Amino acid sequence: MAFPSWLPVLLGLLSAVGPLSTDMYLPAFPAIEAQLGGRAQITLATWFVGLAFGQMTQGTLSDRYGRRFPLLLGTGLFTIGSIGCALAPDLTTLAIMRLICGFGGSAGMVITRAIVRDLADGHAAARLMSRLTLIMGAAPILAPSLGGVVMAFAGWQAIFWILTFYGAVCWIAVARFLPETLPERARVKLGAGAIVARYAHVLGERSFITNTLMGGFATAGMFSYLGGSPGVFIDLFQLSPVQYGALFGVCAAGFITASQINPRILPRFGAGRVMRIAVRIFVLATATMLFSAVVGPWGFLSIGIPVFFCMSCQGFTMPNTVVGALSRHASHAGAASALMGTIHFSLGAVSGMVVGLLTDGSARPMAALMFTCAVCAAICDLCRPRRQ
Repeated sequence: MAFPSWLPVLLGLLSAVGPLSTDMYLPAFPAIEAQLGGRAQITLATWFVGLAFGQMTQGTLSDRYGRRFPLLLGTGLFTIGSIGCALAPDLTTLAIMRLICGFGGSAGMVITRAIVRDLADGHAAARLMSRLTLIMGAAPILAPSLGGVVMAFAGWQAIFWILTFYGAVCWIAVARFLPETLPERARVKLGAGAIVARYAHVLGERSFITNTLMGGFATAGMFSYLGGSPGVFIDLFQLSPVQYGALFGVCAAGFITASQINPRILPRFGAGRVMRIAVRIFVLATATMLFSAVVGPWGFLSIGIPVFFCMSCQGFTMPNTVVGALSRHASHAGAASALMGTIHFSLGAVSGMVVGLLTDGSARPMAALMFTCAVCAAICDLCRPRRQ
């Protein structure tokens, strides 16, 4: 299917709604806790819960009603929830509003993957997904940099006003420019029982589950870092919010570079070999980080450099695992994408909560959890069908 050259940019902006909202307010955790009390990590956990359950709903809606209508609903709900976050008088209200934001923001994450599957498959889909990844994947790494700058000049509420503006722009872009990629004849109208059976069928397909879990554990490792990094770099190593954001910017450079190298090396090496090498580097980097956290640490670079390699590996694993998981599910890409996203962010929610519970003022909990996720991702890679 032909598509305009600007469409990947629009899809990337929509898919970045979730990651941007996840990470932009990380530097504000100390300020939120000082003003509202409690632990700000609970708001991150409720956000992940909203993302996980929202994707199941959004994927089913997009298979039934097309891609545009659920995207309009989701981005609208995200925008309203962001207003609620900016005006929240206490931590409980903020956590509830983050849950609503997650439910709405999930639309941009799950439906854009389904749109990619509507338009292309195989290496063509991987190339298109890599173009999305340039925006989608850079957002969670660059967002703390922007958040750190905002915190240097304004309060934490300003971050949510910026997200409100971003959500409104996305809603307008969908309404004005996004074409419908799922024709009426291809839409699926199923009852609850049939929907459950469809999800069960998708889960039973080996290529889907191995690629999804591989990407899910890689995502969980990233979220372990996102949940633990404020305590490690701001509290332990005494980096300022701006310095903390700059560290993410450096990681973004590695991620962006990897995501753009990925489509260029796929024809020569194949997606399977590229992912296999990337996940092994992921294991090695997290093992190095864990060693430094246990024996040292010897300054923030002893943790920051391994993190750079971990984040760079995501530029290879993210687009390829998505394409590999969805390649056999063209007729119900929305449902498959929703199931994949739910698994990813359920693992992310668990890892985010666990790293919060284990926080002890050192880098050990974050490093240990990231290493565990890397090993699990490597095991999933060994179980993938060798044809990929």
